[in-house]
This record gives sequence, structure tokens and C-alpha cells, in this order.
Amino acid sequence: MTQYVTRAGIEADPQLAEFIETEVLGPLGRDVDEFWQGLAQLLGSFAPRNRALLAKREDLQAKIDAWHTERAGKSHDAEDYRAFLTDIGYLVPEPGDFTIGTENVDPEIATMAGPQLVVPILNARFLLNAANARWGSLYDALYGTDALDAPPARPGGYDEDRGAAVIAEGRELLDEIVPLASGSWSELDSLENATLADPSQQVGTTDKGPLFRHNGLHIELVVDPDSQVGKTDRLGLADINFEAALTTIADCEDSVAAVDAEDKLLAYTNWLGVIRGDLEESFDKGGKTLTRKLAGDKSYTDADGTQHTLPGRSLMFVRNVGHLMTNPAMRWDGADIPEGILDAVVTSAIGAQDVAGLGKHGNSRCGSIYIVKPKMHGPEECAFTNDLFDAVEDLLGLPRHTIKVGVMDEERRTSANLAACIHAVRDRIVFINTGFLDRTGDEIHTSMRAGPMMRKGEMKNSAWLKAYEARNVGIGLAHGLSGRAQIGKGMWAAPDLMGQMMIEKIGHLRAGANTAWVPSPTAATLHAIHYHREDVFEIQKGLGDAAKLDELLAIPLADGVNWSEEEIREELNNNCQGLLGYVVRWVDQGVGCSKVPDINDVGLMEDRATLRISSQHIANWLLHGVISEEQVMESLRRMAAKVDQQNAGDPSYEPLLENEDGAAFNAAKDLIFKGVEQPSGYTEPLLHAWRLRKKASA
Repeated sequence: MTQYVTRAGIEADPQLAEFIETEVLGPLGRDVDEFWQGLAQLLGSFAPRNRALLAKREDLQAKIDAWHTERAGKSHDAEDYRAFLTDIGYLVPEPGDFTIGTENVDPEIATMAGPQLVVPILNARFLLNAANARWGSLYDALYGTDALDAPPARPGGYDEDRGAAVIAEGRELLDEIVPLASGSWSELDSLENATLADPSQQVGTTDKGPLFRHNGLHIELVVDPDSQVGKTDRLGLADINFEAALTTIADCEDSVAAVDAEDKLLAYTNWLGVIRGDLEESFDKGGKTLTRKLAGDKSYTDADGTQHTLPGRSLMFVRNVGHLMTNPAMRWDGADIPEGILDAVVTSAIGAQDVAGLGKHGNSRCGSIYIVKPKMHGPEECAFTNDLFDAVEDLLGLPRHTIKVGVMDEERRTSANLAACIHAVRDRIVFINTGFLDRTGDEIHTSMRAGPMMRKGEMKNSAWLKAYEARNVGIGLAHGLSGRAQIGKGMWAAPDLMGQMMIEKIGHLRAGANTAWVPSPTAATLHAIHYHREDVFEIQKGLGDAAKLDELLAIPLADGVNWSEEEIREELNNNCQGLLGYVVRWVDQGVGCSKVPDINDVGLMEDRATLRISSQHIANWLLHGVISEEQVMESLRRMAAKVDQQNAGDPSYEPLLENEDGAAFNAAKDLIFKGVEQPSGYTEPLLHAWRLRKKASA
């Protein structure tokens, strides 16, 4: 049992309370008693509203379930369906013409286009790597991945043939991005003879070499003729550094397993370390202890001899949790505190140290705190977040709209009412984005009783998904996000398939996204090439109107499909393997994001959203008799054997087949067999319960 201390009627974990009072409020000079009293008042106002919003979700879902049940066996009538959704308040009136009014937004968000990383906040090493991924080595990214179309490096040290291919590719990219007035970079015999076609592209010189700019992003040549690479290069170039991950989201949500005060304290401590600039992590590599720190800024001198500074780190967002979950880290009025409220208060209080200029490096140069808010359902919940952030600003003595919000467009009611959602946060919004996994999970759950859904692979080409992706961009542009906020696209999940990423992910820019998620710093460096090849802000000017609402509301039913037994088995195995491969790490090891092998042994960077789509898809097929409970159990056991084999090299791994009574296997079963009844199809309630049980048993 947790032993709590009491502050203004709030029961708090003692270590968390001490952290807030000494590490967070202390440097701000805030009165501790006043803070706790203000938090208690805030909870008194917002906790009941939070509960009411969750109850409304359930009420709407019950009405939608009943509507589909009453029409079982009948063909779907899109006009009647839309009228019904309007009648029950699921669809709300459009807000009319408006333009967002967000001010004091850093250029990385507002006027620059580039890659975005999402990193689990509980892992300090990953967090540091992501924050430092503002600048990335092009040569390393090409040498170590399949993005370079050349024979792989031979083992046993530096492969000069592979290195020569990297250098040649680097020269081709320089020709493309910073072309010379005549000739090619590959023909140049001296950097002194480099005359650019557009001399304004050279903005100065760093301590490493010339610094260029194209489409708002910087490129730095690293001149070191004595280095291993530089001595093989006629220009003495040892590397080309690309400005890459402009922004990073430190994630408290889907990529972490944070279920109690211990976990939340680690999350907040790491966030504070990033904001203060003193986060460090030591680790062993090759028998040596290495210590990772946050990178410093990059200085350069322009042609007039004037010194300038460029940020050395990503601009950091923090992603809070959604409205659903509570956490035992604090209790109020006899119940665990709503975790989204806890996150809003604590992460903002930590961010206030940046606003006050207390950090070593600084995050926002515009005095803003950037919070991504996930899993909101419709404009009423967005308005709640706006009011909550107002209250947090008042609690912390921050100017109005210091806290900016990123709205994850990942729930169906938000997608269907996106303009109204943006309107509800119109003076603090800095981000909207799309994501296939969570959005599809909610698509399935919302229409769970309409009939069996099409296979997941076919879902990617369905009418609703295409409308969803297009509407997100179109509606964002219609309300003035271009030049003020990010319009983002989802994750490239395969960190080992960089060659394929370079072919496909440029499509996100061509669709109008000025940022998109990548799974690693290396991927960010490579994805940065796309932002040199396409000027997103020019693309945005030429995009047309958003797709129609009726296209978005098209339910992805498998009408008239008669799958073979092999197709059903294949789909079920795919879902079960993906579910087990992730849940075993979440529940047993507390790992919320990692490279999980899929059914074809391709490593995918997975977070909790993969469980939502997989469990909801199986639950849907079970409900409609496409598969039986026996078939599910057979598949779970088959895939448990595969997942055990895939994790055989992990000494901390607990095999699933030997432990069917264990927490992980039971969590997987619950996610499927209790999937229909889970709120919005979310996995968190079951995962948290099993993880807490696992931690208690350990």
C-alpha cells in the first residue's frame, strides 16, 4: 500500500510531493502551500468535468451501438447515419470561417519544415539522443543503413569502398541542395574554388567548415583532412551534418509504461533534466563507460565577421496522457487523480522554469511551453483542455496562452469535427497530426456493431482513411495553421528499412505536412533530405479543399467478402503476433516502446497504439462470428511460440508459452475477449491493471 502525505486535502506520494516542492517549485520561488491549495481548487473544478466528459463518450457509444444493432442485416444508409450522428450530438455545427490566433511560436514549429521525433520519456538515453538529433551525420546515416544503394560494409573496421560510395552520394546531394555556379561538387578540387549558384545559400562558417541553408534548413560541411574519412577525400571533407529533428516529443503516453508514482516521478525527473539542461546518462559501450549529455548550441561567423548561434538541440514538446486514466501517484476526494490533470500541472510547472530562463540551454526562445494532448474526443474535450490550461497558467502565474497545445487527430469524433476542435483551442494550437493505428482502432470500436471490418492491410486503402488524411491537412490550412503551427503525419515504423522510407515518406510532404514522425535520429537525418527536395510551404499554397465529411464517415465494413480459412488464419495470426510481441514487454518489463519483430521478423518501432488496433480488430471479428474463441486461443498459443523464439536472446525475457497463467498472456487475452467493452477500445485500463499486478508480484 502506498503511504501518502497530505497537502491541502490532496494525498500525494511523498517522493513525488518532495520533488514538486523542492525541484520544481523551489527554483521558481513559488509558495508551496499556495500551490497545493490552488491545485486542490483546480481539481475541485476539473475532476468532475473530466468524469462527465468520459460519461458522455460512453453515452454516445451506447447510442451508436444501439443504432447499428437495430439495423442489423440492412444496408448502410449514409444520409440516415449522418442525420443520426447529428441528432445525438456526435456531429456538431461547423464553426464558420476563422483563423487561429496563436502567438509566440518558435520557428521550428511555425515557419520551418522538418522531421519530428517521438521518444519515451522514461528512457533518459533515448531522450538525450532525440534531443541531440537536431544535427545528424549524413555520412553515418548513409554508411549504416540501406538508404545507400551500394554493397554493405565489410566487417572488421572502416570499409573504404562503402565510404567512397557514401562520399559520392554526399556530393550528389550537395549538387542537388547547394549547387555550384558551374560543374559538380564531385569535380571540385578545393573548397576555396566553390562558387555557389546562389551565393546567399552560404550563411557563414562554423568551427568545422562552411554552413549553408536551403528551404530553411542548415547543412554544415565538416572539414578534417586528417580524419579517417577526410584523408580519403580530395576536399578533406570528413562529413556533412544535416539539420534534422527540428522538434521532439518527450512522451508520457503511448510509448511508456507509467502506472504509478515511481514511474511518474521518473518521467517528470527526466523532463526536468531536459528543461534544466543537466540531464545525463552513463552507459557501457565496448567496455568503456560513456556519458551522454545535451548538446550545446552551434556558433558560426557570417561574411561580415558577425557571430551567430543556431540551436544545438530539438525544440521539445511533452506529450501528456489523455482524459481517460487516473494514477495512484496522487489521490483527491477519495479517488486516484485524473492523470491528464496531473501531467498538465507538473509538466507545465517544469516548463515554467524554461519560461523563467532557469535552464542551461533554454528550450523555447519565445517563452512558450509545448504540450501535445492525445486522445481527445471532439470539441467539447478540446475546450476542456483549453480551460484546464487556462487554470494551470493561473496556478503557476504564467501569462495567458503560454501553454501551447498540439491536438492529436486520432479519434473519430475529433476527425469528424476537426474545425470545431481547432476553434476550441484556436489561441494556443501549434500542432495537428494523423496516425493510422489509434485512429483505426477508434474507427473499429465506434462502429463495432455495424458488422465485420475489412482486413487491416485493406484498411490502409479505404475511403475513410484517405479522407481522414486529406481532411486533416485541408482543414488545418483553411484555418491558418500554415506559418503558425505544424501539420504532421504519422510514424515510419521500420527503422531498418531506410531505403523504403526514402521512397515513400516524401509523400507526407507532398500531402502538405510540414513535419512527420520518424523512429530514430538516423531516420531524422535521412528524412531531412525530403525537406530539401520539397518546399512544403509552397506545396501547401496549392492544395485544394478538404475531402467531404461523408467520405470520412464511410464505415470500413467487409461487405460481401467471403474470406478463405487461410486468409482468416493469416489475419488472426498477424494480429495475435503483433499483440503478444508488444504486450509481453509492456507488462513484464515495463517497456512502452521498442523495436518489436513483426510476424515476418521485420523490426517495427511499436507503441501502445498497435495493441489497440490489433485487439479491436480481433474483438470485432469475434463479435460477428468470423472467428471463434477457440481459434483465437489456438492463434495466441501459436504466436506465443513465435514471440518466444524472437526474444530468445533477451536474458530478462519471460517466455509466454511456459507462463500462460502469467500477467502478459492474461493481459493479451483480456485485451481481446474484453475488447468490446473497453472504453473507446483503449488498452490502458487493462494494461495498467496487469502491469501493477506484475510489479506487486516482483
